[in-house]
Amino acid sequence: MSGLEWQRPWAFVLLLLLPLFFLRRRRPALLLPTFSALHALGPGLRGRLGWLPGALRALGCGLLVLALARPVSPADGGLDLTVEGIDIVVALDLSGSMQAVDFQPRDRLYVAKEVLDDFVRRRPRDRIGLVVFAGEAYTQCPLTLDHRVLRAILRQLEVGGIPDGTAIGDAIATALNRLRESDAKSRIVILITDGDSNAGVISPMEAARMASDLGIRVFPILVGRECDDPRGCPVPFPAGTDLLGRPRYREVHIPTDPKLLEAIARETRGNFYRATDRASLEGNLQDVLETLEKTVLVEERQLAGFEDRFEWFLFPGILALLLEALLSATWMRRFP
Repeated sequence: MSGLEWQRPWAFVLLLLLPLFFLRRRRPALLLPTFSALHALGPGLRGRLGWLPGALRALGCGLLVLALARPVSPADGGLDLTVEGIDIVVALDLSGSMQAVDFQPRDRLYVAKEVLDDFVRRRPRDRIGLVVFAGEAYTQCPLTLDHRVLRAILRQLEVGGIPDGTAIGDAIATALNRLRESDAKSRIVILITDGDSNAGVISPMEAARMASDLGIRVFPILVGRECDDPRGCPVPFPAGTDLLGRPRYREVHIPTDPKLLEAIARETRGNFYRATDRASLEGNLQDVLETLEKTVLVEERQLAGFEDRFEWFLFPGILALLLEALLSATWMRRFP
């Protein structure tokens, strides 16, 4: 049992009930004129094994109790959650403009989710959290090494669950709230957005100053086409379907403010990036991490870093109970 941990140790209290299986119930007796003749014969095999059904019943119930206590052991790659890495919060824009279809093979959000999924998969030693924002900002996943859960959350993100807008200041402030208790030397916010700040309670530069005071660096990445049009670049945007069910698009102008994002990066000692396609977005994320310090992160052990081992006890316990029931109903049946 070396390496096992018990998630519900209170279940062990039920083990105190196991001696009840060995209590003898008072059974009807058959009176004979003399018992000496039968005593001389000695007990047969079934008589000598009379204790077996009760023992099997107790063993089976004991194993079920151990299964109920939920034993777990460290999973592969999860033997120790004390690792060297960086604390990262990704703030991802879910505003309606992220549906623009100027990234291949689909819209901006689809490509951003795929790139982030690969990014998380390749950073097993970093604690990563996720903030999503549009007109408001919310923590979708706190800092964690449980990247399986984080990647599952990423896959489910869609535009439309948050009031529309681009609250860049609120997004940064929410990310800072997740990082301010961190002891890591490198604490960063990666801000992925495609628009200008036009919503929220906290201004972007106020949030940037808060980040600077906390020693947290912000790395804004502006996704979308680059052009000189003050209204923003014209990009194809979904506009329903035609009579044959094929998607239709119309060109819309999405305003951006790269100077604001540059100022945020400068205030927090981060870097500003532009991503005009999938490859540049991947390269920007990698560039953010190449020069950062690493530190030792100690995270409380989570169940996500372990594998359930209840089946080690559950199936043998069921087998023991089935064997007891079979013996009691056939070869070791008692009468009366």
